[in-house]
Amino acid sequence: MGTIFLSEFVGSMLLLLLGGGVVANALLAKTKGNGQGFLFINWGWGLAVFAGVLASYASGGHINPAVTVGLLANGVDEMGGEPVSVGLVLVYFAGQLLGAMAGAGLMWLTYKKHFDTDTDPSLKLATFSTAPEIRSPFWNVLTEVVGTFVLVFVVIAAGKFTEHAGGEGPANLGWLGALGVALLVVAIGISLGGPTGYAINPTRDLGPRIMHAILPIPGKRDSDWGYAWVPVVGPLIGGVLAGLLALVLLP
Repeated sequence: MGTIFLSEFVGSMLLLLLGGGVVANALLAKTKGNGQGFLFINWGWGLAVFAGVLASYASGGHINPAVTVGLLANGVDEMGGEPVSVGLVLVYFAGQLLGAMAGAGLMWLTYKKHFDTDTDPSLKLATFSTAPEIRSPFWNVLTEVVGTFVLVFVVIAAGKFTEHAGGEGPANLGWLGALGVALLVVAIGISLGGPTGYAINPTRDLGPRIMHAILPIPGKRDSDWGYAWVPVVGPLIGGVLAGLLALVLLP
């Protein structure tokens, strides 16, 4: 299980270093990419997922608890070459959360001088975690459910596509599988990311939000813990629904 933890840790660290980095580049003052906009961020996150999935090959490239619970709901009996157990799932979650925290910390170090500038405190928070454009908890959760459902459902479908074409499942898609997930994340961001910023990953939001709370960032605001449950609960529900409905909708 140590290999699985390390794999998920490294993948999640790269995900948040690069994903958080593209947001910092777009939002923080005096960066080369300042003001580039949402599409720039969408592509940055997609490529961050690409790097994270490739680096976490040993564990199956989950780097997202919603993917892990979606596969469980879909009935997998092994993950990362290990039989499914409560302990194994907790190892996945721990690697994902701690890796996300480490990646957010590295992103902060990379952009530290820009975090030290006089920038809107809400923009500083936005480099770490998501926030809704219109705050309405039910609808914000629903948005995250829908976006994460698409992510996990298509990931499961990709595995079945490979099997139907004569392959051996999603673990053997190689870098083409990672590229496919990256493009899927870009598509979700472009199409469904407008209302909430599409966390679609509980640890992607929670880990960096914890880091925002504890890092010595000048002029920062509160970490908006009143909203923090939304990008955790919504993606977990979406992942479970995708896993269950895939049993019915994907032959």
